[in-house]
Amino acid sequence: MTQLASGHTVKVLEGEELEHQERDFQGYTNGLIRLNPGRWILLADYTKFADSLFKFKFRESDAVVMTWAKCGTTWMQEIIWTMRNNPNLDHPLASLPLFARSPFLDFDMVMLSKNVPPIDDGNPLLKAFKVKCPGKDPKDGIMLQLAEAIPDPRTIKTHLPLSLLTPDLLDTAKVVYVARSPKDVVVSFHHHSRLIRAHGYTGSLDQFVQYFVDDNLLIGPYWLHMKEAWEKRDHPNMHFVFFEDVKTNTMLELHKLNKFLDTNLTEEQLQKVAHYTSFSEMKSREEKNFVSGSTVNKLVLSGEGGFFRKGVVGDGQKRLSPEQQAKVDQWTKKHTQDFGASFKYSS
Repeated sequence: MTQLASGHTVKVLEGEELEHQERDFQGYTNGLIRLNPGRWILLADYTKFADSLFKFKFRESDAVVMTWAKCGTTWMQEIIWTMRNNPNLDHPLASLPLFARSPFLDFDMVMLSKNVPPIDDGNPLLKAFKVKCPGKDPKDGIMLQLAEAIPDPRTIKTHLPLSLLTPDLLDTAKVVYVARSPKDVVVSFHHHSRLIRAHGYTGSLDQFVQYFVDDNLLIGPYWLHMKEAWEKRDHPNMHFVFFEDVKTNTMLELHKLNKFLDTNLTEEQLQKVAHYTSFSEMKSREEKNFVSGSTVNKLVLSGEGGFFRKGVVGDGQKRLSPEQQAKVDQWTKKHTQDFGASFKYSS
């Protein structure tokens, strides 16, 4: 059994479990694995980059945006990059796609899906890679090497949990962890998994909810991911924030980030950041940054919306049936009993 630098062992999914996944997620063309301890479920191509990801050298000037999927990651990513690099909205690189300014560290495993066209010379991601990483081999990880190459101050995005990254991360860099209500997450991730062909989800919402509470969705288990960060919430380099708070009181949360990141922005600059990173403004930039005809399901895009669909609080209560909500509530109660009274989602 393969053992990774992180100490985790790799178990390849097979048999009926793999058949169900590949039937419902047509983008998972290269197989899936579980890592123990933790039962983390990842694409099999993760093993090509796992040790490099674990040994990735973070810097004191780094800000790492860490979340489970669809918890406001891209929103927080743009907020932090703008606060640190573009508070006056005049930075010449702001016109570049977000991935070129703020790499998604662990995205390389997703890009190898056979359900999306391979990245060719016309792809803006490969163009950015060739400029930033001359002489480097894309097969060693485009995003991983972009993250190594971009200049300080780096803003780096990851969906990996703390346990799959270097143990000295929090003693080196600042981490902003964004948590979101599981009901809203499962609805948003369901849409995302149908929209993005690298996931290619074809099953029902009810089946997707079952995958969620069984910890069988990519980067699961959901609560373990969050618990690892929640237990470190008092570390001086950890800023644990709830999506709902950022949404309902944006300026207050920006002031907290301003202090945490030592960006020393004025009220006027923070107001500019708030407007520039608002849902409507980011949605207006969606096509440039996030939507490509070859990577999305056009029927889902035209009928239900794109990468930025709603970005609201409480959509899960509207979209999930009473039975589905009860299932998520029961699962939440089971896994958050030891999170403490201050944890927003504890029952």
